[in-house]
Amino acid sequence: MTGSPLLVLTTLASLDDARRLVRTLVDERLVACGTVLPGATSIYRWRGGIHDAAEVVVLLKTMSTRWDALRDAVRRHHPYDVPELLALPVSAGLDAYVDWVAEEVAP
Repeated sequence: MTGSPLLVLTTLASLDDARRLVRTLVDERLVACGTVLPGATSIYRWRGGIHDAAEVVVLLKTMSTRWDALRDAVRRHHPYDVPELLALPVSAGLDAYVDWVAEEVAP
């Protein structure tokens, strides 16, 4: 069973950090693809203050069967103390693309 597709969102402080993380996750077959989107700004409350920071958004494509391993790998490799990591279920997608994602993340 391959599970269902997930779109996983994270953010990083730099383009280099984002590329390094995505390459690691692809190499470990935890994601089929990571789309790196520089130029984001995050405004958030953290440790008693409001912060405004430039960030890079990363969209990761994987399957639900790989979620636990992906989550654990992001905890190990992400430079933030508490990384943003949100898994969004995909309700529909091009069958050929979903099949490719499933094949690429098969253990």
